[in-house]
Amino acid sequence: MLRTTFAKTAAFRPLRATFTTTARAMSEGDTGAPPKTGGPGDAFQRRERASEDWAIRQREKERLLELKKKLAEQQQHLQRLSDHIEEITRDQGGEKN
Repeated sequence: MLRTTFAKTAAFRPLRATFTTTARAMSEGDTGAPPKTGGPGDAFQRRERASEDWAIRQREKERLLELKKKLAEQQQHLQRLSDHIEEITRDQGGEKN
């Protein structure tokens, strides 16, 4: 009996706080809060910005190394093709006097 009564009351109980969201507000001077004057920010922000800049530079460095490797491979391929063309044209000859 108790089980059926509980199920009925739980089924008809409206949900009051469904999917409510609030914006996160930071007070002035909190760690990570944007500076009011638009200046460089606190030490945490400077350290975070430096860390992000370093990570970006590392990714760019890796991409640059990959591009240099691809460029070297393409130059080797072009050199092989050039050598092959020279070999073919050398064997064709022409009139020999």
